[in-house]
Amino acid sequence: MPLGGGVATVLSCGDNMKRVCVLTGASGLLGNAFIRKFREDYEIIAIHHRHALAVPTQDDLSVDPINPRAKQSPVQNAIFALRADITKDEVVRNIVRSIINRFGRIDILVNAAAYRCWLPLLEARDRSNIEFEFRVNTIAPICLAVEIAHQFWRFCVNDNLLNNRNVVNVSSTAGLYVYPDLGQTWYSASKAALNIAGYHLASEFWDLGVRVNTIAPNSFPSHVSTAEVLTKIVEFDRSSETGQLAVLNGRVQ
Repeated sequence: MPLGGGVATVLSCGDNMKRVCVLTGASGLLGNAFIRKFREDYEIIAIHHRHALAVPTQDDLSVDPINPRAKQSPVQNAIFALRADITKDEVVRNIVRSIINRFGRIDILVNAAAYRCWLPLLEARDRSNIEFEFRVNTIAPICLAVEIAHQFWRFCVNDNLLNNRNVVNVSSTAGLYVYPDLGQTWYSASKAALNIAGYHLASEFWDLGVRVNTIAPNSFPSHVSTAEVLTKIVEFDRSSETGQLAVLNGRVQ
């Protein structure tokens, strides 16, 4: 398959079946917006770590205000959430196993988790921050996709094609261009690595019948609207494209 992309013959899931979507970075701006907009369209497994979700989860309970001691019931339309550090290998193995045991399948992985710490190279900086930036922005999304492949996708190639299974990585134009005097060196390098890793992932997942594409938006919502990024994620999910990098420049100052 050429790096510029290929086309797989695919069919969508049935109209009555929600696609199972694993979403990382679920507590961030993009993650929360994705949940609010598409919670009726996807069965979302929201993975978050440092911050709480701004939407009800299946762990939340509603309480009868008149009789607080009454039996509690799950919040209506609550999503399934997992609070986990996806930079740790054992954690990734466990959450993938839990998701497959609970839902039976994974149709789309949206890697939206990100970490940034912008400082000029000549300023003192703790190396652990640099390493964490690469673990979150580059290593974790690729390793999560590979773990799903090991535990599930490699056993059901035909179903992968029939259900149009795919990965969408959310990168940044910082991985493509130099924005001077912003201290983006390590953040940019981590996103550039994610961009090229996405091409390799698309190549290796081709034989599994799983597509991989990457979105590289400019800063949102200041230059690119959050809605535009969300639209591109869903467009990739519904398409037959693979090995593509979609650049969303928006309004460049």
